[in-house]
Amino acid sequence: QVQLVESGGGLVQPGGSLRLSCAASGSIFRTNAMGWYRQVPGKQRELVATITSSGSTNYADSVKGRFTISRDNAKNTVYLQMSSLKPEDTAVYYCNTGAGLDALYRKLRESGYWGQGTLVTVSS
Repeated sequence: QVQLVESGGGLVQPGGSLRLSCAASGSIFRTNAMGWYRQVPGKQRELVATITSSGSTNYADSVKGRFTISRDNAKNTVYLQMSSLKPEDTAVYYCNTGAGLDALYRKLRESGYWGQGTLVTVSS
């Protein structure tokens, strides 16, 4: 089973930037799509950015133009560069992996493995 370790969260002022990292174990990383999700306590988890094995990206409207997802297959790592951060971006951020984009969206409805996440707090 793939193990996922998220890092890079912290406290940042509105308008600031952070880069999150997700290190994944396992050989399937190169062939799988990767996604970044976030969850506010008491609310449902949402998928904010995806990247396919070929590097195609997609973003939720709420982060489009401010967040950039990228991957380094040599390091089995996916990144989320976040800029122009807003207080409403405050959440625990998680990554996950799937065979394709449909699989990443299914993870929102299915129980399964998640890493520990990394907390991003945007506040002055």
